[in-house]
Amino acid sequence: MPKNAAIYLAHLNPVTNSHSKIISRLSKDYQVYLFPVRFVNRRRELNTRSFPFSFETRKSMVEELFGDSVKIISAYTFHAPYLRYLPPLISPYSWAMRKEILDSVVENEFFSYTGDRAESWMLKIYGLKPMLSKRLEISGTFVRDLLYRDAGNHLERKSDGEWPWHNHVPPQVVEIIYKNWTTVQQFADSDDKTVRLFGMKFPQEGLLSP
Repeated sequence: MPKNAAIYLAHLNPVTNSHSKIISRLSKDYQVYLFPVRFVNRRRELNTRSFPFSFETRKSMVEELFGDSVKIISAYTFHAPYLRYLPPLISPYSWAMRKEILDSVVENEFFSYTGDRAESWMLKIYGLKPMLSKRLEISGTFVRDLLYRDAGNHLERKSDGEWPWHNHVPPQVVEIIYKNWTTVQQFADSDDKTVRLFGMKFPQEGLLSP
């Protein structure tokens, strides 16, 4: 019997144990479509302290965990200037993105996973059929804070043990993070060049104009 689709719009920056549990649980009964958020300015993906890992790096994290059983799609992409997507539900650009997301899903029946009540209302208005679930405890923000603390202290890799953040991401993701440790170090010492609008963070660069 063909599976229905589960849509998961997420940051995945980085992929945590909580993300892995959510995806694993959904994959048992549904074809999972992951849409990691991207911010693009003149064909260049923008990364900040809040969004350090590129789309391709995050994609590799998921693929190391789930292979090709999960579909990873780039349709959840904001193109500069980002203000044109606001306010949500009114901006035609936000509805165009919604169409691009749904056009990526081949199954006739679908729902959107979320652990946030406010987000579930937004998804409902967009017609993305949210399924509100209990939010798992460990967030990407918590893990990034641990990463930046270690990188800020100029710590490299332990040969005889683990750093605290190791406990919150899958082992495969630990390896990918170490391969991208220069990225962690870069943003550990930088300001968070993002701005929060309508409950969502956007890079300052590209906010008003490309």
